[in-house]
Amino acid sequence: MNLEDDSGLQVDNYPASRRSLRLAIVTETYPPEVNGVALTLAKLVDGLRAANHDVQLIRLRQSRTDAVRSDSLHSGFQEVLMRGLPIPRYPELRMGMPSKGALIRLWQIKRPDLVHIATEGPLGWSALRAALYLKLPVSSDYRTNFQSYSTHYGVGFLYKPIMAYLRKFHNRAHCTMVPTQALRNSLALAGFHHLRVVSRGVDTVAFDPAHRSAPLRASWGLGPEDLAVVCVGRLAPEKNLALLLRAFEAIEHRNPRARLVLVGNGPMREELQAKCPGALFAGQLRGQALAEHYASGDLFLMPSVTETFGNVTTEAMASGLPVLAFDYAAAADLIKDGINGLVTPLGDSEAFVSASVALAAEPGLRMRIGIEARRTALELDWKRIVQNFETVLYEVMDRAQIEASRQTKDYALGQT
Repeated sequence: MNLEDDSGLQVDNYPASRRSLRLAIVTETYPPEVNGVALTLAKLVDGLRAANHDVQLIRLRQSRTDAVRSDSLHSGFQEVLMRGLPIPRYPELRMGMPSKGALIRLWQIKRPDLVHIATEGPLGWSALRAALYLKLPVSSDYRTNFQSYSTHYGVGFLYKPIMAYLRKFHNRAHCTMVPTQALRNSLALAGFHHLRVVSRGVDTVAFDPAHRSAPLRASWGLGPEDLAVVCVGRLAPEKNLALLLRAFEAIEHRNPRARLVLVGNGPMREELQAKCPGALFAGQLRGQALAEHYASGDLFLMPSVTETFGNVTTEAMASGLPVLAFDYAAAADLIKDGINGLVTPLGDSEAFVSASVALAAEPGLRMRIGIEARRTALELDWKRIVQNFETVLYEVMDRAQIEASRQTKDYALGQT
């Protein structure tokens, strides 16, 4: 098996064949919602189905007209829709409702081999309690730094309580999957147990330099030699967008024809438009339009310091863009400074601005870095990521079986 022990060591040794599993996957976000958790989870679900596993996807009903997919209940796939409420300050996303009883009844009718919980909200907590009640193996994902968000919304005093909740949640699972080694290390120091690194892939067909569009660049008011600085993501305080504007202002001072292109929506949009009226706000994009916006850029700036991974980093790299980011999350694992991207010390705003200006001024360097970035992205094959994920699931089942046997022996000894 491809296992990663608590030291972070990975060993590739895939068996020739493994039995199919009946999996229950629980999440409070899923496409068509646009965020890294939803999009990554959809790739994993598709990959698990392709690997001949039965998947029961338990997700929130996203609107009154939302219905199960047409292929549900066919080919080993079932969708179960649950009630949810809008998340404050994130109205486009929803959180689940307590549902322990409903999940117990569901899994008593059709017992899964394993429950995988992708989100830690009320639905995720209900799934955890239901799975443990039924003595089912449980794995979880740590995908969002909710505790870090608290400092950006004026409730920094909640950092410790949120972290305590997350630690309690994940330590009750048999395993918690994280996307980077750095995150694994920091969570281990914070008291999280049974951590495994399972990275994320990127669709290198959907995101490709070939999608570069001269007409799109012309609509931005740019010619072939002009500079388009791109940033993709939610327009929200936790994305550190004030630093993005500082960096672009410094670039624009040297290159007045440069254009900032922001892809995404969020509560800061009006504020950003007021502060940077010359920027292009493309809104939330999907599919071909998103791919063209990536590939039509010349430089990608990633100022966020709250990501657990940052899918936009790999999407930009796959699109052939030189990426400048802080040395953490996906950038820390994937970028070799000056070769396939640029990284600056985490939180060093001055270094970020200086590196932005330097990279903006060197078209030859940007081109060389973009070529290497694309090569790196081509190695992030989703099939391999799904295999790693699948391997950890088998490990979780083995661990749960060992724990159950130990508890049975302990009980028997206590009766003698």
